[in-house]
Amino acid sequence: MNRIPASALLLGLAGLVPFLWAALLVLDLFAVPDWPLPTVLGGDGRLIMIRYGGIILPFMSGVLWGFATNGTGRQAAAAYALSVLPALWWFLMPGEGVTSALINLMTGFIGLLILDYAFYRWDLAPQWWMSLRIQLTVIVLACLCIGVFL
Repeated sequence: MNRIPASALLLGLAGLVPFLWAALLVLDLFAVPDWPLPTVLGGDGRLIMIRYGGIILPFMSGVLWGFATNGTGRQAAAAYALSVLPALWWFLMPGEGVTSALINLMTGFIGLLILDYAFYRWDLAPQWWMSLRIQLTVIVLACLCIGVFL
């Protein structure tokens, strides 16, 4: 596998910050009552995970759509169709409460990783893609597990 480009790695890690921040709030390891933070950064970490995760799944559909442009014929058609699944999943399965929303996000991110692998195997994604996506997904799932089980 090729080395992950520094810009992709840095932006991927930056994308973890809201999940990690939310997990710290859920664990009650970081209280900032006197800090002048935007309201969205305070409160229930589970809601932060839901809001942010609900943005990232559709965003990743867009990334997969971009990879689909590397395909041709039936492969491209299948890739375009599959690329919208993470966004549709979140639209159709937002959950009926906090716990179910977090579980549905976990399911969505696991499904996204499966799609990432398919696009990688079809040579639509860069060679370094799975190295990055596995690492990021493990951390996202760990944060969501904190939200569900603690």
